[in-house]
Amino acid sequence: MKRTQIQLPDWLFAVAQDVATSKEISLTELVRRGLEYMVAVTPNVGISNKKWQPPASHSLGSSDPFIVPDWREELHVRDLKVAEESAKYNAGEAE
Repeated sequence: MKRTQIQLPDWLFAVAQDVATSKEISLTELVRRGLEYMVAVTPNVGISNKKWQPPASHSLGSSDPFIVPDWREELHVRDLKVAEESAKYNAGEAE
């Protein structure tokens, strides 16, 4: 069990004390029950027994990105085409 401190506005503390007294329970028990209720009615939260797993990987093709002898040229041509398309778009010439 963990021990913690919380800060409450004076009015909320007084009302919570009154509720706890009327139910003949401690303020600690009132807070614990309130938190248990909120966890129960809030979807997709709570303690999960499932251990986190990274997402499945996707195939990226060849394991060697430099297998193509002209990879530098292909990269430059592709980036140049993207830059040209962007320039046309920014100039309002896009089709």
